[in-house]
Amino acid sequence: MSVPFAGGRSTETARCAATYLHLGASLYMPATRGDLRDLLTGGKHAGLRSVVVCTEDAVHPRALPAAMANLRQTLPQLGDRGPLRFVRPRDPEVLASVTEMPGAEHLDGVSLPKLDESNARDYLAVLEHAPWLTIMPIIETDVAFSVDGLARLRACLDPVRERIPCVRVGGNDLLQLMGMKRPSWLTAYDTPLRLVIDNMILAFRPHGYGVSAPVFEHIERPDVLAREVEIDVAHGLLAKTAIHPTQVAAIEAGYAVDGDDAALADAILDPEAAAVFRFNGTMAEPATHTRWARSTREQARVYGLREPSTREASAS
Repeated sequence: MSVPFAGGRSTETARCAATYLHLGASLYMPATRGDLRDLLTGGKHAGLRSVVVCTEDAVHPRALPAAMANLRQTLPQLGDRGPLRFVRPRDPEVLASVTEMPGAEHLDGVSLPKLDESNARDYLAVLEHAPWLTIMPIIETDVAFSVDGLARLRACLDPVRERIPCVRVGGNDLLQLMGMKRPSWLTAYDTPLRLVIDNMILAFRPHGYGVSAPVFEHIERPDVLAREVEIDVAHGLLAKTAIHPTQVAAIEAGYAVDGDDAALADAILDPEAAAVFRFNGTMAEPATHTRWARSTREQARVYGLREPSTREASAS
């Protein structure tokens, strides 16, 4: 979004627009939860940046009426404080129902499941009538395996690009299409998802879209999650799906910026910087590194600076 953003909503901050760097670890939960209001107003988990309420895979078809009734009851009770709020509709018809609910104006956006050329126009037609909602497409069908297919899908989304903080990688659905489930000791980058993630970065990032990292579903392997987030960041992915509250802080800790990187970004953005210069043993060239420097400076503003790791300290 082009709207200025002062930070993710919390119980202390006013409502803001949903932009990529402020999504952080987006906590997914089914719309059937009895504590939905507390989750969406920030009373359940302090400091949570964004929440996605699911009416699709996380809700059994028999429970969909109850999930919709829960949303219909909850939305009017929401004010302007709390995390960024997204709904993941089951299909375009459910999306239309959600946008017509009283209190829908308290939502920040929608996360569109299994988006491809077959349903993109139907979803976007509904969203023409809800212009306040930002849009997070989830790419989790076989279009992700086709470079040309991703390009065609991007062309469908280009007319609403300013409403899209990021496209999301539906890692588990994509592995399911390959008949696979990720082992708990492997990161996404140790599986065929690595090529899919690379293709999505190449298809979307040069055209101004953010890309989020896939979920890590093994709640009791924080060591592997930390390693995966480190690789996410190296790929420029600074938003990620979380399926448990304990994952949120661990993910966002990985987004804190190394102090040397922050200093390098400042040096590159210095109006008096030379065309090419050396900084801590690294070549810096403002003509080619300015975009990175601006992004890094904003990342540091949102997530702060991180303490040197034991590995880094021993190497220095």
